[in-house]
Amino acid sequence: MGWQVLLFISMLSLSVVHGQVSYSIPEEMAKGALIGNIAQDLGLGVERLKSGKARIYTGNTEEYIELKRERGVLLIKDRIDRESLCGQTMPCALHFQMILENPMEFYTVTVEITDINDNPPTFERGEMKYEISESALTGARFVLEKAVDDDVGVNGLNSYALKPSDNFALKTISRGDGTKHVEMVLQKQLDREKHEHISLILTALDGGEPQLSGTMQILITVLDANDNPPVCSKPEYKVSVTENAPVGTVITTVRATDIDKGNNGKVTYMIPKSAAGSLFLIDADNGVLTLRGNVDYEKRRLYELDVQVSDQGGLSDACKVIVDVTDTNDNPPSINIMSNSNTVSENVNPGTVVTMLNIQDPDSNDNGKVMCILNENIPFAIKSTTNIFFTVVTDSDLDREKASQYNITVTCSDEGVPSLSSSVTLTLQISDVNDNAPVFERSSYEAYIVENNTPGLSIFTVKARDADWNQNARVSYILEDSSVNGVPVSSYVSVSADSGVIHAVCSFDYEQIKDFQFRVKAQDGGSPPLSSNVSVKVMIQDQNDNPPQVLYPVQTGGSLVAEMVPRSADVGYLVTKVVAVDVDSGQNAWLSYKLQKATDRALFEVGLQNGEIRTIRQVTDKDAVKQRLTVIVEDNGQPSRSATVIVNVAVADSFPEVLSEFTDSTHDKEYNDNLTFYLVLALAVVSFLFITCLVVIISVKIYRWRQSRILYHSSLPVIPYYPPRYSDTLGTGTLQHVYNYEVCRTTDSRKSDCKFGRAGSQNVLIMDPSSTGTMQRIQSEKSILDEPDSPLEVSFL
Repeated sequence: MGWQVLLFISMLSLSVVHGQVSYSIPEEMAKGALIGNIAQDLGLGVERLKSGKARIYTGNTEEYIELKRERGVLLIKDRIDRESLCGQTMPCALHFQMILENPMEFYTVTVEITDINDNPPTFERGEMKYEISESALTGARFVLEKAVDDDVGVNGLNSYALKPSDNFALKTISRGDGTKHVEMVLQKQLDREKHEHISLILTALDGGEPQLSGTMQILITVLDANDNPPVCSKPEYKVSVTENAPVGTVITTVRATDIDKGNNGKVTYMIPKSAAGSLFLIDADNGVLTLRGNVDYEKRRLYELDVQVSDQGGLSDACKVIVDVTDTNDNPPSINIMSNSNTVSENVNPGTVVTMLNIQDPDSNDNGKVMCILNENIPFAIKSTTNIFFTVVTDSDLDREKASQYNITVTCSDEGVPSLSSSVTLTLQISDVNDNAPVFERSSYEAYIVENNTPGLSIFTVKARDADWNQNARVSYILEDSSVNGVPVSSYVSVSADSGVIHAVCSFDYEQIKDFQFRVKAQDGGSPPLSSNVSVKVMIQDQNDNPPQVLYPVQTGGSLVAEMVPRSADVGYLVTKVVAVDVDSGQNAWLSYKLQKATDRALFEVGLQNGEIRTIRQVTDKDAVKQRLTVIVEDNGQPSRSATVIVNVAVADSFPEVLSEFTDSTHDKEYNDNLTFYLVLALAVVSFLFITCLVVIISVKIYRWRQSRILYHSSLPVIPYYPPRYSDTLGTGTLQHVYNYEVCRTTDSRKSDCKFGRAGSQNVLIMDPSSTGTMQRIQSEKSILDEPDSPLEVSFL
């Protein structure tokens, strides 16, 4: 403010104030609202405002008003809140100057802000709490909080109202400063037992239009006063207690109420001292009546107790408790075994007595009446002859195989409430009777055994079980008499009496017998013995023990049979068919045919499955007349077996040509035999020489090795020596050589055909590395082929 005053004084020295203007507006006008036409009110033109650059000067205060020079009017620049600007000060005005230049002059402007009712009365707190004793006197006063209204004048706080007004009245006192003092006056006595909590609403009203108000809640808690005595809920209680009830048993609960609160409403219970009071105890806080000692129905049946209830203020009341002692079933039945059987046979008749019992109960009336039962699901029953004698008897047939032992529980209960009971468990063993025959695990058996078995071989085992026990369950196995193809079955199989193992007595041949049946009897050791039997079927499984048998062509030793093929035969011409059978079965009898050797393999083939010999090319004139085919027939067994058949085929158009060819062969038989002998002799000599050379070479190698050891420490050079036609392989000696020779001769210069000579013997010469040049000769007397012109094979190792 100081600098505003200085500025104002300086402006007075420079120019003269030409005038002032005042305006009055309400608060909260909208931004941009018109206040007044200052140019018109000051008698100035708009041009003067523009040329003088008219402006508003407010000092350091906030500018709420702006000047529009173009129009010469004052407008609201910002929202004006009278309460924020002036508070409770009246009147409230804005003072500022309008300054002009050329010449410099200013005008004073005053804008009065008038109040509007835009603020309701408010309380500082939303609620007030009071605690007032119900013994408070009428006329007691309680000061209330005043309300505050930011508005002034008629819009300010005007009056108060209090609702409801049953117990309290509102008193308002106006003070010299214009404020109002508010009090709440008790005009009706309070009663906590009726209304412990009272809620009032204090309303403050202003005088504006529309009228605004504010509220505050007043919560009153009425404090208790000891103005009510305790009262028993019933003047007399009738209860009963059973004899022998344990100490601490709750008999009843005495209830008394005091409508006062706190210590004034706290009730205590007590029993005046008396003879009966020593047996009972009442809880001082909750009135629970319990037993302190033992009561006996036979000594005293009724007790009368006086119970006194009082509050903390000394007010009291009294009531009576009548306790009736009732008899209880406190003695369970006693079970005494008079006679008992520990073991009984499983074939006893129903109704057989197994145990006799004597039952006693010292209680009287219904408490002494006894009923006995047995546990469920057992073949026994209990019967009573009198009230105290009972017998346990069999109720149905016994079966030791289902249950060999019974635990019979006898439970006896009296008719008291609650019922008491006693029980005893009797153990009864069931002795066995041979009443079950052995039972095989299967209704029939099937077993398999491979033919050519070893006699005594175990085939399989039959097993039977007997549900009986001990000797009655001991099972023996017996082979029942029967015959197989007229031969006793005991010649084929035997059965072990103890284990039921079935053994083969003989070696079976599938080709003679494929299966057979017999019966085995299982017999127990009871008296009399019981038995059952079962059918057993033994099936022989085939083994590949038979080679194929060639049915055609028939092999004869004296005569020579040949199949004729004309030279005009086409490809696929059926020469003949090899027919063979195998007495085995299954895959052991599946036969296949292969061409093992032939004079001309490019001319014939054999069907793998059917044994048909067919031509595979056109027959020419160059083909030899005599063709020799070796066909091998194999089965499909493991290992497979085979048979060989030689088929002679004559390739000719006429019979005389065939006869001449096969006749020449017989004339050369002696010549072929001699030639074979000399060939074998020559091969034996060559083999001997070869082995001798090997021995020499090995000796030389050993000699050289020893010489190298002797000269190892000398400086002389060592020159190795290699025999002619031998090679050293890194000082390890010579390698073994295998020579195979096949000797052939021609039989007739006319035909220039090459015939294989017949093998008189087969010689295998084997050198033993451990020997020193000796040879072992093995000669087989069996011919390789039975027919003439068989090949001769000689091997040297």
